[in-house]
Amino acid sequence: MLRMSLTHHRRPLQRQRGVALFVVIVFVMLSMLLALWASRTSLFNEMVVGNDADYQRAFEAAQALMQDAELDIRGEYPDGSPCIAATCRDKAAGVYRIPLDAQEVTPLMAELDQATTKCRDGLCIKRTGRQDFWNYTDATTPAPPNLKPGEVTLDAMTKPNIGARYGQFTNAALGDTSAPANPILGDRSADNRGGWYWVEVLPYDESSKNAGLIVSVTGTSANNRLNLNLKPNVVYRITALAYGRKQGTMAVLQQTYARQMRKD
Repeated sequence: MLRMSLTHHRRPLQRQRGVALFVVIVFVMLSMLLALWASRTSLFNEMVVGNDADYQRAFEAAQALMQDAELDIRGEYPDGSPCIAATCRDKAAGVYRIPLDAQEVTPLMAELDQATTKCRDGLCIKRTGRQDFWNYTDATTPAPPNLKPGEVTLDAMTKPNIGARYGQFTNAALGDTSAPANPILGDRSADNRGGWYWVEVLPYDESSKNAGLIVSVTGTSANNRLNLNLKPNVVYRITALAYGRKQGTMAVLQQTYARQMRKD
């Protein structure tokens, strides 16, 4: 009888090194890093766009405040008609008024000079020292202890009866039941909300026109000089400030305005 012997050859066990698992983990981590980077980039872009939109909104509000200040100086409604409401500057009781003749300039300047901020009801005289009061607040760090006489902080200027609000003396946006198109203009929830404007009354010497205030181009005749036709002889420097809806957003505009007297 023949016996057949079967021999089984067992292969030695090979150790699994887990290379595939390591590669998968690396790819997962890279994918997570890419997703995190994409989300942070998207968030950053959203913040930039949001901040820019907030500033643009504040800038537009400051422009509207500038135009409202011009109407205040001229004593007009937004449609150009004379402002005759009880809240108009010329009709409101106890409110400082725009000087209409030379005799009114000196008393107004003297009264405004007695105020700590040199301002009252949105009318001001030129302060000494630094003029950019909007860069200094009570919370400025380091605090501005070196304020010179005549210099004030933003907190002191954004107060009722010191600055003027949009439509306060012109009835702008108050003639109908709709709210202002820009929500900043109607926000008066706090002194550091919404917008303010200040009008500085700047008298000049009538004889200074030939000394550099208004000069002709070299080689031209004196008839080419601009006739301001200002009575009284004052110009106005308007400063308009609007706070954004976000903390820290602020837009400040400034211009010099010469009121032309209309002939009868």
